[in-house]
Amino acid sequence: MRDTATPLESRLKRLITASGPIDLATYMSLCLGDPEHGYYTRHTPIGADGDFTTAPEISQLFGELLGIWMLSVWQQSGCPSPFHLVELGPGRGTLMQDMARTIQSQPDAFAALHIHLVEISPTLRDQQAHRLESIKRPITWHDTIDSLPEAPLFLIANEFFDCLPIHQWVRKGDSWHERVVGLDDNGNLAFGLGPVRALSAPSPDAETEDGAILEQSPASDAVMATLAHKLASHGGAGLFIDYGYAKPGYGDTLQAMRNHAYANPLAKPGEQDLTAHVNFSALAHAASSAIQTNLHGLTVSPAIKQGNFLLAMGLLERAGRLGAGKSAQEQEAIRDAVERLAAPDQMGSLFHCLAILPHLCPIPPLS
Repeated sequence: MRDTATPLESRLKRLITASGPIDLATYMSLCLGDPEHGYYTRHTPIGADGDFTTAPEISQLFGELLGIWMLSVWQQSGCPSPFHLVELGPGRGTLMQDMARTIQSQPDAFAALHIHLVEISPTLRDQQAHRLESIKRPITWHDTIDSLPEAPLFLIANEFFDCLPIHQWVRKGDSWHERVVGLDDNGNLAFGLGPVRALSAPSPDAETEDGAILEQSPASDAVMATLAHKLASHGGAGLFIDYGYAKPGYGDTLQAMRNHAYANPLAKPGEQDLTAHVNFSALAHAASSAIQTNLHGLTVSPAIKQGNFLLAMGLLERAGRLGAGKSAQEQEAIRDAVERLAAPDQMGSLFHCLAILPHLCPIPPLS
């Protein structure tokens, strides 16, 4: 065995030795959220000194356009007060800072603004408080979505669902086996196949090859259903942005990020990020099922590509105004940011947007 195991790795090995292999969802939950040794409870993951960079950190343009979208939805929802603006997994607070600054241009909206941040990391909470210090509006932190107000909510979740735990099923002969994490002959963490179990949702295609992998995220579906139910009961809207796929399919999308590079998902548990691509079809189904009977006439939009969303929201026009009068170097940086956010070969096609909206709320491009 290696003698450089992380504290969580050592504990995982003891757990597996005592009780047998664990499913992938349990492994991800412990790696990311363990109170003592979890990645999100101990590390600062975002930015140049972290392991990855999110869209709000690339350019203020992203947050400003989302702020405009949320402001429009709030206004067309009747301007409920307080204006409960909620972010799930708010990172360093950059997105909320840019959104709030945009909303500040409308005094009535800003006066009603009450910010809610759903965050489990003490380190990130400190960074969020510092970054939002200049936003002189109430801010409430929440450990879970359960403590959010029973009132109209305007939800934003950017790269939130990708880090919720997944299960993987592997086709072997005529059966589906759950993929598990156990120990190899040398005592190191290794993937394996667990027992045959019934799938919790229908396969998207009965004709699959041996070795095909199907991913499911009951945790993501449950969170989306809870959020949609809150909106159906009290009003509001939700915008959900993540990398993933609009239609069901097969494939292994589990990945680890460390120092802005891909890594072995079984290496350094608790010290690197673990994510999987988001199944927007499953999220839409969970949301639609939760709002079948609702008091506020909500509807679930089709998922569209992030690039199409941002361009429809005026990304190029806003970039032009931002770059006016700036140096050539600053203008080049703005152009590079636009490319990263919207180009098909970068974030533009990989990331998708899904919304829950009042039925008669004509907010492009998701209405």
